[in-house]
Parts: sequence; C-alpha cells; structure tokens
Amino acid sequence: MLKYIKNYASSIKDIDIYPIFSLTIFVLFFIAVIYFVKKMDKTSVEEIKQLPLDLDIDSSASVNTVKQA
Repeated sequence: MLKYIKNYASSIKDIDIYPIFSLTIFVLFFIAVIYFVKKMDKTSVEEIKQLPLDLDIDSSASVNTVKQA
C-alpha cells in the first residue's frame, strides 16, 4: 500500500512543497497559541484554572447540563 502511495506521490509535479507548507502552518499555529496564552490576563487564567474545582452549581448553570436521576 505504501509503495503505491509513494509511486503515485512521486508522479505529482512539485509535491515537495506540501510538507514544507504543512510544517509552516503547524509551527505558525503553535506560535500563535503560545502568544495568545502569554497575553492572557492573569485573573482570567486563575478563573479558568479553578473551573474544574468549582462545585457551586448556581455559578456554572450553563456547564451543568446533565440531568440527575
């Protein structure tokens, strides 16, 4: 199967640009995510960090959508 794919891919003109393009998009995406995380407000980070530990049902009504039997 891989031999067929390699043979088919080698017949495509300028196929060598796709891995470079994919790697560029991958790296730029993670640079953007790191930049966004670094620029976040520290108070919102603390609030988000406490969300899994928050047991108050009234403050997170939209999150608690599971009906209890």
